[in-house]
Amino acid sequence: MSSAMIRSFARTPFRRAVQLRRGGGHAEGYNQPTGYLFGEKPLPAGTKRVKEDWENIFMYGLMGSMVFGTALVYYKPDTNIQTWAMKEAKARMEAKGEVVEYKPESK
Repeated sequence: MSSAMIRSFARTPFRRAVQLRRGGGHAEGYNQPTGYLFGEKPLPAGTKRVKEDWENIFMYGLMGSMVFGTALVYYKPDTNIQTWAMKEAKARMEAKGEVVEYKPESK
């Protein structure tokens, strides 16, 4: 490294010195607020909003994946340790010939 490069690092903060230039364009990256919801102006009375092409795909995909996920959670196998232990205890008791039915004591 040359001494001029070392001096330039010493003068500027390290974070700024290694910063990468991203984007490259000089276009404004901030949309000024318009006061309208999602930047859409209210429609005149009697007109219907025209949907963009991606909106139906997004909504059907979102709702379909929610229904599919709900079905997966509803029908997932029971992996609880207590359920397994109860089945195992019943099987062992039946193998020994003991009564498997549980009857709570009356008080």
